[in-house]
Amino acid sequence: MEIAVFSDIHGNHVAFEQCLEFALARDINRFIFLGDYVGEFPYPQKTMKLIYTLKEKNICFFVRGNKENYWINRRHNHNCEWKDGNQTVGAMKYSYDNLAAEDIDFFESLSIAQRIEFGDSSPILACHGSPNRNNEKMLPDDEKTKQIIEKCPYRYILCGHTHLQGALKHDDKVMLNPGSVGVSLKGGGKAQFMILHQDGREWTHGFISMDYDKEKAMKEMEESGLEKVAPYWTLLTKHLMLGGEISHGAVLEKAIKLCHEENEKCNWYDVPEKYWERAVADLEVVC
Repeated sequence: MEIAVFSDIHGNHVAFEQCLEFALARDINRFIFLGDYVGEFPYPQKTMKLIYTLKEKNICFFVRGNKENYWINRRHNHNCEWKDGNQTVGAMKYSYDNLAAEDIDFFESLSIAQRIEFGDSSPILACHGSPNRNNEKMLPDDEKTKQIIEKCPYRYILCGHTHLQGALKHDDKVMLNPGSVGVSLKGGGKAQFMILHQDGREWTHGFISMDYDKEKAMKEMEESGLEKVAPYWTLLTKHLMLGGEISHGAVLEKAIKLCHEENEKCNWYDVPEKYWERAVADLEVVC
C-alpha cells in the first residue's frame, strides 16, 4: 500500500496538479492532507475544486492548518483585526474573498490532529503544526520538538507548517514532514510531498521534489490582481518559487522590527508599506 501525503499547498493549484498527476499515475488512491490549503496564490477555488474532486473517488484524510484558522475566525468575527489590512494581509483578504461558504464549512469540520490507521499497520498521527497546536512549529533541531515527540503515544507523526521536508527519529519514533507543495523552504523552489509505503505493520517513506509550470503560476498572480493587493507578499512567494530561501515570516518580522523602532505601536496586520520596502531591501530579497 502507498499513501501520498500533501501539506502546505497554499493555493498553488499548478504545483498541486503536477503532484497529483504523479501520485495518481502510481495508482495511489489514499491521501493524507496536513493543512494550509490556500493562502498565497490566486484562484483558491481551483485548489478547492481539485481537493473535492479527489475525495469523491479516493480515501482522503484532512487536518486543519493554521491558515484555515484565519478564514474561520474571519467568518465569525466581523471586527476581525485584519479585515481591511494592507501589505501584510492582502493575500489573506484576497483568498477569503474568493472562498465559498462550503470551503469554510469544510475547514470548520476539520480537527487539528487525527489518528489514521489502515488494517493492522501501526497508527499514524497526522497534524499540521504539532499534535497540540496547528501553529506550533516542530523543527528537527529544536529540543521542544523532541519533548513533543516523547509525549506523543504514536510511533509515526506526520506534520507540516515549517515547509521544510525531512525526517527526525527520536525516542524510537519517527516524525515526517513532506515539505510544501506550494512554496517549499530550502527546496530549490520545487513542489514537495511524500509517499508512505506500508511494510508489514511499519511504514517507510519516500520524499518527492518536482518542478512545475512556474511561469503559469506567476502569470496568474499578475492577471488575477493578487500582485496588486499584496505586492511584497507576492514578491516573496516568487522569490521562494525561484529557489530563494528568505521566508515571508522572516521579512514580516524584520518589517515589524523596523516599524517598532520608529513607532510606539505597530500591529502585525497593519505594517506600513515603507517598512516592507526597507525589510525586503535589507534582507536582499531577489526574484
